[in-house]
Amino acid sequence: MKHSEASGKYLSELSRLYPTRRAAAAEVINLGAILNLPKGTEHFLSDLHGEHEAFSHIRRNASGVIRKKIDLLFDDRLSEAERRELATLIYYPEEKLGEMAEHGAQTEGYISIINRLIELIRAVSVKYTRSKVRKRVCRAAGEYEYIIEELIYDPKEAGRAGYYDNMPKTIARLGVASEFIIALCDSIKALVIDHLHIVGDLFDRGPRADMILEELIREDSIDIQWGNHDALWMGAAAGSRTCIATVINNSITYKNLDVIEIGYGISLRPLTLFAAEVYRDSDVSGYMPRGGSDGDLLGQEDDLLIARMHKAISIIQFKLEGQTIKRNPSFDMNDRLLLERIDRERGTVNIRGKDFTLNDCDLPTVDPEAPYKLTEGEAEVMKYLKLAFMRSEKLSRHARFLYERGEMYTVFNRNLLFHGCIPLNDDGSLMSLGAAEGRRGRDLMDYCDRRARLGFFAKEGSAERQLGKDFLWFLWCGKDSPLCARKRITTFERLLAKEEEAKDEPKNAYYRAWEDEETVNMILREFGLGGEGSHIINGHIPVGRGQNPVKAGGKLIVIDGGFCKAYHTKTGIAGYTLIYNAEGIRLSAHAAFPGKDEAIKNNADIISDTVIFQGAHDKIRVRETDKGAEIRERITDLMLLIEEYESGRLKERSE
Repeated sequence: MKHSEASGKYLSELSRLYPTRRAAAAEVINLGAILNLPKGTEHFLSDLHGEHEAFSHIRRNASGVIRKKIDLLFDDRLSEAERRELATLIYYPEEKLGEMAEHGAQTEGYISIINRLIELIRAVSVKYTRSKVRKRVCRAAGEYEYIIEELIYDPKEAGRAGYYDNMPKTIARLGVASEFIIALCDSIKALVIDHLHIVGDLFDRGPRADMILEELIREDSIDIQWGNHDALWMGAAAGSRTCIATVINNSITYKNLDVIEIGYGISLRPLTLFAAEVYRDSDVSGYMPRGGSDGDLLGQEDDLLIARMHKAISIIQFKLEGQTIKRNPSFDMNDRLLLERIDRERGTVNIRGKDFTLNDCDLPTVDPEAPYKLTEGEAEVMKYLKLAFMRSEKLSRHARFLYERGEMYTVFNRNLLFHGCIPLNDDGSLMSLGAAEGRRGRDLMDYCDRRARLGFFAKEGSAERQLGKDFLWFLWCGKDSPLCARKRITTFERLLAKEEEAKDEPKNAYYRAWEDEETVNMILREFGLGGEGSHIINGHIPVGRGQNPVKAGGKLIVIDGGFCKAYHTKTGIAGYTLIYNAEGIRLSAHAAFPGKDEAIKNNADIISDTVIFQGAHDKIRVRETDKGAEIRERITDLMLLIEEYESGRLKERSE
């Protein structure tokens, strides 16, 4: 609450929490001490695209933070192999302890591990208050919370050393060493990262976005900036048929059906039967999936069936997209109405005023007189799929989580986080979007956020709900959408047009202007930011090896380096992650994850190269963060409360 509001009724309410001058003063002392603690570690990830194994590992190792702590503490006491072993134990304690048991681990070995983990957990907890440590450890350690908390705080007092030294021995003797080690490892992972940022695109391409969401829901402190793939799945969860058809099409394209059928329990059998019947005699060679063989319920031998499904859902998608565009002329996407521009006799389609050769003219469900009308069979398939998506409890829970913890953009500790772009004109000025009633800049992003929420939360069947669902689709692929950040997505052309020229997807001018420091500073000012320590942190556009992910003189950082396997050959790396702690900012480029089994068996880690380190002259303290501003505000209010007590205007109450 602002200083001017801390009076009257507010101070009276505050006095209920601090009923005496002494209680208020004690809290001021406590808050003042917190201001001088080192800033907590922020961890930034982007464009995870369903790569659950790689995400889980990078979250467990905190982009190398845990290994760095181990090296600092044990460099002169443990060999490289021993430090790797200890790191893997922390990442995967159950599995590594199972290996130890198989090799006949002795009591002394468990005691040694416990002592090392205690030393490490003390090192990672120093930047937190006891109450915050207690909260994090309580969630991670369960019934061992009290013992771990006791062990964290260094026993310097005479007579207490024996008490602490005896604990690991007792734990091992009682046969609960494995349980206790797991609790310690989980507590370390819970403490090493103070806050997690996910800068968009959890879904599509990779096999199990649902498993990533399940892990994120368990995070203590997290924010999410929606990506265009997230908006698409949010629209599907809300019952948008256009989004549902696109979600299925994307999954089939990458031969990745597990997330739909296993992850969310949605059967695609009606689509399978429809495709097998209607497209039985069709040439579907141009619809073969380009994904790998993993994440595939149907099996490699059924590529022909998958291709028929791909063709069936693609045509349905193009029809539903046409209906959506016609309902929303403000989207300015009439150039995407391509089914009506097909000339079957000539085998061409007119795209942006030019004729291109069609790869496939066999379109039995497309009526030239009403090209966007679903056939009876297509309508039945979509009726079933809409109900199945809306009735998936898990998908609904994940969508609600994305709405609760997610938004279009986040301002956090003087940094501006968003997935795609702030739409710009060619001259670098803020673009006005007709789809958002002419809004631009921050006003545009706020408008998009409100419209996206209507798509899920407005009353089912209402005009607001339909407009919101359509807008979620626009965020996915709309012209200059701040999440899509392109003039067009050429799904139709990639499938049906022969010439490469038709498949171009020009980006918004933002991606030229982001090299210009003046333009980036203008965007930061638009969001009330700027000056030293302010950055834009961006996802969405993969930046590969040899390209600079740091733009505009260090004011803009791109952290999409191609996390998903589908991008590895293009980018040459497997993603960027960003760490921002008391020492400054570190951006790391990661090699591909060798897999969980390899990590456990051979202590393999994700190898990371530091791309940039923007160090602080002095350690960054809590007082310099958003939390610090809140604490200073609280201290101001408490000082006013103390004045009220001292003046007699407010009566102290017995504690």
